[in-house]
Amino acid sequence: MCASIAISCSLRTNTAAPVAPPKPLHPVPSEAQLAWHEMEMNAFIHFTTNTFTDLEWGYGDESPEIFNPTELDADQWVRTLKETGFKGIILTCKHHDGFTLWPSKYTDHSIKNSPYKSGKGDVVREVAEACRRHSLKFGVYLSPWDRNRVDYGQPSYVAYYRNQLRELFSNYGPIFEMWFDGANGGDGFYGGARENRKIAGATYYDWPGTLDLVRKVQPEPQVLFFSDAGPDLRWCGNEKGIAGTTNWNTINNDTLYAGKAGIESLLNKGAADGSKWILAEVDVSIRPGWFYHAKEDSLVKSPEKLFEIYLTSVGRGSTLLLNVPPDGRGLLHEADVKVLKDWRKLLEERFRTNLAAQAKVKANAYRGNAKAFAASNVTDGDKETYWATDDETTTGSLEIDLGEVKPVRYVLLQEYIKLGQRVKSFTVHAWQNGNWQPVVTDGTTIGYKRILPVNSIGTDKIKFTVTAAKACPVISNVEVY
Repeated sequence: MCASIAISCSLRTNTAAPVAPPKPLHPVPSEAQLAWHEMEMNAFIHFTTNTFTDLEWGYGDESPEIFNPTELDADQWVRTLKETGFKGIILTCKHHDGFTLWPSKYTDHSIKNSPYKSGKGDVVREVAEACRRHSLKFGVYLSPWDRNRVDYGQPSYVAYYRNQLRELFSNYGPIFEMWFDGANGGDGFYGGARENRKIAGATYYDWPGTLDLVRKVQPEPQVLFFSDAGPDLRWCGNEKGIAGTTNWNTINNDTLYAGKAGIESLLNKGAADGSKWILAEVDVSIRPGWFYHAKEDSLVKSPEKLFEIYLTSVGRGSTLLLNVPPDGRGLLHEADVKVLKDWRKLLEERFRTNLAAQAKVKANAYRGNAKAFAASNVTDGDKETYWATDDETTTGSLEIDLGEVKPVRYVLLQEYIKLGQRVKSFTVHAWQNGNWQPVVTDGTTIGYKRILPVNSIGTDKIKFTVTAAKACPVISNVEVY
């Protein structure tokens, strides 16, 4: 009798084994890439002799004497950008003309031979220190092309380029991103040769060796490398501020390199079967040009245009890199500052109140019927919780109850990308007149974040449905505005 009672008690107190979370769907982002995703908005600063010659690409024969900003205030740059929502700044330390904004010991084409601060100036240091004061991350652009160097195209130039990288990463770190582009070779001054030079883009710089050098100089924190094809961050394929409506964070980059032609479509959309996590960065300028030109003071993009770019960059799972060039005084121009502040107000106004915060949610199914993977996780405000289905289930739907009929303009979705990018297609419906009405019928990828503008509708319920996925969907967040 006693044994029978003991067995009965044991059965009543026995608990089921916890349901295992989904296994990662590789590739997955590194910790540094995850942190970069969450930055969402960084600023580009294009500033050099071009600012004073009214050019976009300097030829390399400019006299350092022309570089003389009279009111340079790096604090004004960084303070303005922080107040308007940016998390990091990338400075053009050397553009194609070869002029260095720091006193490089490897060239005379440098700020050290300019009138700025009587040759004692160092814009790289000023910006790096301003970033640290205001808690923004600091990044560098160092053009691989150099229209000033006499030995560009020869092996000795690669050694020169690497020496300058050592200077930057040894003296101005920590640096969160190194940016280099595909403009490599063409006509230039080249120490007086004034000729056209071509290089073998796939091999000349020995990029694996060059990047390994940087990693050794700055082992921690990890620097992310941007170029047309990565290895960490890729170009989005245009300079208009538009990521693909389908935007996979993965590509195969074995045959890609900075400057290779004809890869814009792949870079814009990514590849569903990509073997490496190389997410898209969307670079665009607030003005028609990348450097300041007085004739463009009336052509600064409007706050509404910048909001549209936000939706086609951050709103498509990428990070926005917005160029804001200082003028000849060394200040962000008043026109640019006003637009940035008005844009920030617009973002805050449009995304002020999440109608789905803590809202009731129900799912047609969830993983093992375990609370750890229940529908309520998508509205709890915790980025580490998520709704997931069983491994064999690659579709599913969520219904978010807003409580009462409210006007809706935007729906925001996020996958838990620590476990990989999974969703291939989805739809969104709104409850109206006793029926589910289609709002988004052709959604494809989600990734870190997807913001869907919808025609202003009145509804009390939103239904999100994953119609296809590479593996069981893992959704961490749904917001409604």
